[in-house]
Amino acid sequence: MSEPLSTLAVIGGGAWGTALAQTASRAGRSVCLWAREPEVAEAITTRHENPDFLPGVPLEPAIRATSDLAQALEGAEAVLVVCPAQALRPVLAAAAPHWPSGAPMVLCAKGVELGSGLLMTEVAHEVLPTVAQAVLSGPTFAKEVALGRPTAVTIAAADPALAERLVSALGTRTFRPYAANDPVGAEVGGAVKNVLAIACGVVEGLGLGDNARAALLTRGLAEIIRLGRALGARPETLSGLSGLGDLILTATSAQSRNFSLGFALGEGQSLESLLSGRRTVAEGVPSAKAVVALAERHGIEMPICAAINNLLAGAHDVAGAMEALLSRPLRAETD
Repeated sequence: MSEPLSTLAVIGGGAWGTALAQTASRAGRSVCLWAREPEVAEAITTRHENPDFLPGVPLEPAIRATSDLAQALEGAEAVLVVCPAQALRPVLAAAAPHWPSGAPMVLCAKGVELGSGLLMTEVAHEVLPTVAQAVLSGPTFAKEVALGRPTAVTIAAADPALAERLVSALGTRTFRPYAANDPVGAEVGGAVKNVLAIACGVVEGLGLGDNARAALLTRGLAEIIRLGRALGARPETLSGLSGLGDLILTATSAQSRNFSLGFALGEGQSLESLLSGRRTVAEGVPSAKAVVALAERHGIEMPICAAINNLLAGAHDVAGAMEALLSRPLRAETD
């Protein structure tokens, strides 16, 4: 039996990285977190708080933080990578010379890389081809995880033994990981749901009603499953925590950055003004273009994602995006 993982590194000092460091520390692991901003690392280490990205949440005193990537990775037995999706490649390239021998990576970013159309596991494989991988995904708001509120996630890896080791390392009474062996499925659900959350926010901002939102959620899940099948994912994964569960959370709550951005768009605010006032990333904005390009490459029809991509790109206004969906011909519900 493999030795338990006792020392973890977390790459990314935003809200989600901080929350995962918090739950790992509560699980009894030694945790060092890397934050790009020295002031964030200093606040976590000395004041046990992250006022920039997770204000009002007291952090475990045992969590150490640094802005030195080599120091954060030293001695780690597993590395949780929690940077934004579009920053994954450069961050991993910077980490590569310091990567601890034999340490697997746990990819916690959700999205598709612009330009290449690659999933996060594919990007990571290009940069660090010999490092074992797992994907952590599911319905999570960082603040609730950091506060210790009950949460369930998927940890998926091609190697079932690795998934089980990570479940043992991170699981607590209130943070409940479920092992799975379909990392592609876990990734697809996490990437596409951010785009659909923007769409649900638009529907809410326009005041189109609960019927419209329920229809969009259901047809959006069909788009996730359609793309997932084309990429080799299993439909049951996409109906689980990392697919349906994450979609429900992200697309129905004002806590969601993507939903709240869509809501503001539906109310008539401009994308430029919304993005200029945010320090945190709404992953659905870059992911929309990447997801639509990936679907086109595989010959997959994703009309909701396409409508949101056109809205974000300025090809349609909000009314035009809705009209593009409502004017589609009627068809059979299942493929």
